[in-house]
Amino acid sequence: MEKLNGKVAIVTGGAMGNGLGIVRVFLRHKAQVVILDYSEELNKTLEILHQEYPEQVVDGYLVDIRDSKKVQSICDKVYEKYGHIDILVNNAGVAKLELFETMSEEVRDFHFDVNIKGTWNVTKSVVPYMKNNSCSSIVNLSSVTGPMVADSGEVAYATTKAALIGFTKGLAMEFVSSNIRVNAIMPGYIHTPMVDGIAKDTDRNNPEKVIQGIAAGIPMKRLGTIEELGELAAFLASEESSYITGQGFVIDGGSTLPETMSVGV
Repeated sequence: MEKLNGKVAIVTGGAMGNGLGIVRVFLRHKAQVVILDYSEELNKTLEILHQEYPEQVVDGYLVDIRDSKKVQSICDKVYEKYGHIDILVNNAGVAKLELFETMSEEVRDFHFDVNIKGTWNVTKSVVPYMKNNSCSSIVNLSSVTGPMVADSGEVAYATTKAALIGFTKGLAMEFVSSNIRVNAIMPGYIHTPMVDGIAKDTDRNNPEKVIQGIAAGIPMKRLGTIEELGELAAFLASEESSYITGQGFVIDGGSTLPETMSVGV
């Protein structure tokens, strides 16, 4: 249970949802974790984590990753404080469903600026410090949406998540000689506050029915947990995956397996 012992990990968007699952699993594996998040929920999350893991180092900074100068300043502080940065998980992202023909440039750019440029900003700030290590790992949170599937209203989100696969592969080639591995996770439906929000928007009277409907379409008949995603991130961040780089890993309970939903024996 200590595969990340002594490692310093930066996790963006770690105050809730998938990011919080990753943070909790990293702490269980004895990493020192620094959360970068835009949400005011960060302070409450840090209080809870300090109580749950009193002997672990868990720190946090309130920051908008679209602000490259602020991101750079914080990453500099993290390096000065801990002396090394070994792991970066680019988890922070946004999703706002809207049809392509009616989508404003503001909504389009919101996705591009956070999901692509924000990820770019944090990575560019951290990579120089990772070059000092004998081994480092970057894990980007993409999605099955974009690279593999898409629904109506997801054009902006799907575009950015597909872009992160190209970003992952390009970085992997550039930094393999610096002992920095770069991989991506492509989640399907994981039970997060974002999914709960979608369910509530779909049916305010019975959001649980919406969750059940989503689960019914997944071969495993359930949504994934944030901890399950966290364990995959921990594997990719650790030296257990030392011969893996430039790859995307699907975690979706088999939801992208069926060729159609209506044909079968």
